[in-house]
Amino acid sequence: MAGETSLDILLRSMSPQLNPGDYVFCSIADHAQLEGCEVLGSFREREGLTVILERQQAERLRLGFDYVAAWITLNVHSALAAVGLTAAFAGALGQAGISCNVIAGYYHDHLFVGRTDAERAMDVLRQLAAGEE
Repeated sequence: MAGETSLDILLRSMSPQLNPGDYVFCSIADHAQLEGCEVLGSFREREGLTVILERQQAERLRLGFDYVAAWITLNVHSALAAVGLTAAFAGALGQAGISCNVIAGYYHDHLFVGRTDAERAMDVLRQLAAGEE
């Protein structure tokens, strides 16, 4: 099933959901450092493998991190080729002074915002979906 490409429909239908837990981004040299823990996401960079983990797992493995995030899922099936959705929500969050790190999955966009900004970010996203920007 193809994802949605209409920006108007994407914005009205994004239905943001705040997932439970605290999440961190860590950079590791070797995948073996993860000792069988469940990785939420990863990306290979020249400097190392960036992994997104639940904070408790990173602490258990004694991995360093400096940013504790909340995870928000946009529950609209956005096409990977859709234009403007990321710009729209990033712009709205930026206007509110909220940092946002985005991961595009096959079905949904996932936003990581500072833990202390989670509820405010949800309010901004709901207002954007309602056309109240």
